[in-house]
Formats: sequence, structure tokens, C-alpha cells
Amino acid sequence: MSTTYARAALPVINLSLLRGSDQDQDTLARSLEEACLHTGFFYISDHGIPDELIDRIFRESRALFDLPEEQKKAIHKAHSHANRGYEPLKSQTLEPGSPPDLKEGFYIGEELDGTDPRVQAGRFNQGPNQWPTELPTFRDTMTEYFEAMNELSDHIMQALALSLDLPQDFFEDFCHQPMSTLRLLHYPPQPPNPSPGEKGCGAHTDFGGVTILLLDDNPGLQVWEANNEEWLNANPIPGTFVVNMGDMIARWTNDRYRSTLHRVINTSGAERYSVPFFYSGNPDHEVSCLSLCLADGDQPHYPPTTVEAHLMEMYQRTYA
Repeated sequence: MSTTYARAALPVINLSLLRGSDQDQDTLARSLEEACLHTGFFYISDHGIPDELIDRIFRESRALFDLPEEQKKAIHKAHSHANRGYEPLKSQTLEPGSPPDLKEGFYIGEELDGTDPRVQAGRFNQGPNQWPTELPTFRDTMTEYFEAMNELSDHIMQALALSLDLPQDFFEDFCHQPMSTLRLLHYPPQPPNPSPGEKGCGAHTDFGGVTILLLDDNPGLQVWEANNEEWLNANPIPGTFVVNMGDMIARWTNDRYRSTLHRVINTSGAERYSVPFFYSGNPDHEVSCLSLCLADGDQPHYPPTTVEAHLMEMYQRTYA
């Protein structure tokens, strides 16, 4: 079986079926379709990312957040025109009406210097990264992982195309020079007496295309299951990533595929680390309703847009 069910009732999908027989690919496509119609959340196994690289990512992430506050604030993302760098504890409130999120983070994107035409044109969130000079192997490790995640995202988009009964290379142009963001997150233990509504990360949906989430050994991620109106625990499963669809995929499929609320409550009693990778595709690529997602008489829920315009709209709506 390619699909099993974790304690969180989210499917585990074997991504290696993408390189298998026609029957394997059909099994993958139908499993992925079911997951995207249900919550838009699933685990992937057999993804090809080495355990050794994952171990280094967590080691470097812990080292970053263990730095003294003054060293972290020296690379605060407020110093970056491209939204790169350190974000202190309680800097973000993802759930309106709730206290600030009990987490600190660090943003990394594609490394682009001032000679790149995208930077010279002032494109949204395009530019150089900020790197902690106190950690000599941090940059190389994060760059290696960033490139591996871009490749993995490309494979997921191929599987997504098959799930929609489209050619496997349907999203090839979307995957050319993609906008991607790697985010390191640290969640301290939930306080014994938290403020009302305080969470590690408030309930939200992701803006972009596909999110690939690397979890440590501590639980905390919860996914909203609308049919039963309950929160599912997406607990860590060794050797897997959690993947979810973002708002842009919902828009593309006329809300056929789900972009689902999720949140984090770190009740593990330990320091918790996670590493989401946000894959949004080529900034100039047009996102318009797929005709196969329209039943007779239906109209698109959203007008056509581009990746960049969609992301800017989401940021303005959230941070205005």
C-alpha cells in the first residue's frame, strides 16, 4: 500500500512512486488527489533527502537560536529589503485576536546580489540573505538544503499535475526560477499559565503554492478538519515531511484543493524546532482557474493573477 494513516489521520504518500510504472503513478495520483480534496495535508516518505543533511539542518538551527540576542538582532530582518533574517520571539500574530505567536524565526531565500536583474528591478522579496558570521558552516548547509527543497518541490508539483489528470510536466514553467522561502523556527515550551489564546503559532493558512515542513521529534502541529470540526494532531513520523497546499493552489483549482487552517501548540515541555519551506513558483507565472476544476455552469471564484501579485496581495492583507 502506498497510503497508510498516521495517528493524526493524515495519509503518508510514497513519493518514489512518481518514478515508477504507470500503475505506480496512478496510485500516487489518486492518493494525492484524495488528500488534497480532504485537508490538503499529507506526509511524504521516500523523498530522497538524506538523513545526514536533515541532521545538519537541525544542528545549525539550534546553534542559530542559541546565539546571544545582540548577535541575532544584528541580522534582524528589518535590516533586509527582501524580508530575510532573524525574527524575534512574539514578532508575529498569525491568528487575529490572539496574543503574539510564541516562536522566533529566521528567513532565507535565493541568494541574489545587486547585479541580478530581479534585484535591480526591485522585485518583491528578491535580494541577498543575511548570514550569522558566528556560525561558519551555517550558510553552506542552508544553501544545500534550499536547493534540495526546490528540487523536491518540483517533484511534488509533478505529482500534483498527475493528481489533476494533467501532463506530468504541466507546471514546468511555474517551477522555473521559483520564489522560495526557507524558514527556521524555534518554539519554547508553552508556559504553564499561558495568556488566553496564546499559542506557538496561531491558526492560519499558507499564502503560496506548496509548503514542505520538516519536524523535530516533538509534537505540536495541528490541522483543522472541517468536516468533523476538530483539530487533528499531525505528529512527527520519522523519515517523512509534512506537505500542505497553500492559498495559491486553492485559487488555481477554484477551491477544489484545500488550503487548510493549521496551528502549533508546543505542549511537549521541550524546545521545539521546525523548518518549513514555502514554494511559490515563478513570480511572472499566471495563476488562473483550471478549466477542469469548473463544473458545468460554474464560474471561477477568483480573477486571473500572477504569483507575485498574489503574494503581494496576501502580504498586504495580513500586514496592513
